[in-house]
Amino acid sequence: MSDRIRVLVVDDSALMRKLIPAILARDSSIEVVGTAMDGAFALKKIEELHPDVVTLDLEMPRMDGMETLRLIMRRAPLPVILFSTHSKEGGYATLKALALGAVDFVAKPKDAAAGHLEQIADELIAKIKVAKRAAGRKLPPATVAEDSNAPKKGNRAALPPRRIIAIGISTGGPNALQFVLSQIPADFQSTFVIVQHMPEGFTEMFAKRLDECCALEVHEARSGDLLLAGRVLICPGNRHIMVRHMPRGDMAVLSDSPPVNGHRPSADVLFHSVAQEFGLTAVGILMTGMGDDGAEGLGAIKAAGGMTVAQSEDTCVVSGMPRAAILKGYANKIIPLDALGAFLVHNYGAERGAADKVEKNEKIEKNDKNEKSERTPVSSQRS
Repeated sequence: MSDRIRVLVVDDSALMRKLIPAILARDSSIEVVGTAMDGAFALKKIEELHPDVVTLDLEMPRMDGMETLRLIMRRAPLPVILFSTHSKEGGYATLKALALGAVDFVAKPKDAAAGHLEQIADELIAKIKVAKRAAGRKLPPATVAEDSNAPKKGNRAALPPRRIIAIGISTGGPNALQFVLSQIPADFQSTFVIVQHMPEGFTEMFAKRLDECCALEVHEARSGDLLLAGRVLICPGNRHIMVRHMPRGDMAVLSDSPPVNGHRPSADVLFHSVAQEFGLTAVGILMTGMGDDGAEGLGAIKAAGGMTVAQSEDTCVVSGMPRAAILKGYANKIIPLDALGAFLVHNYGAERGAADKVEKNEKIEKNDKNEKSERTPVSSQRS
């Protein structure tokens, strides 16, 4: 069938080169057109076979996955799904490879060497399909915001945030978050709480990577972490995160409750808690990702009077999550990725006094519009 997704499997393990095609053969829409034992062979196979998607092991002899990925992206960019090991080195390599242009990754089970790949079969098939749809979509390079007058990390006062900005994000998220957060100055007046769909063991390294390239303080969340202006909390993999009003300040609370929408962490869990605890001062943002996690939670924030934002579909690697919210009418605003940072800085990053003045003027303008709209039907009936 000409419309089947043509996949090239690249792995130095002979066992993996048998097991991965066997798993993919379960789906009739996928065809494994070849395998390669290292990067050098992979580049030749790409020229010969013209695959739609490449699954790429990062740890290989002769030419490893990182160098292979660089050359693929330089010569003829293709959607690449990474196979990553559950180790510190493997995690850092995966995040670096995502920054180079890989669409997503699948973490190898710890017992993969024994041939146990059943637990990642459905995930791999789903991500290959997503990668095919994401072909040709690129993110702009992330740049670190420079502000010589802004306080440096560790030197700013621990102030309560002006707004709680909750973000739900999945496929394409690491690059998209780095792009947006790198535009936020160190003296930002609000806090971020982020659910990024990512396995346990990877989120700590992801937070450290963001902390290195952003002016904000970024770290993996722990129960009891205070929500402070200029702070970014990344939910740990395989945990849920919620926010709570507590006597000593607003804080993050982690939970091991069952997955929601098939995810732990789930954006819906975070968004519902933000809506309940903060209401009018809550900001919910759904960004690139497959599925519909976060849509109902975004609706709850909107119903509570908070601001809701969806990343525009044309700037997403995968538009499933924001699209689900847009179709239900839950997004107050739809904003492209390259404008999201500026939107946040303009609306939620100003000094408190100036911000309150802007909000007061906006409320007055909104009330004036409502009064005019209420009078309009009367005048139109008389005419």
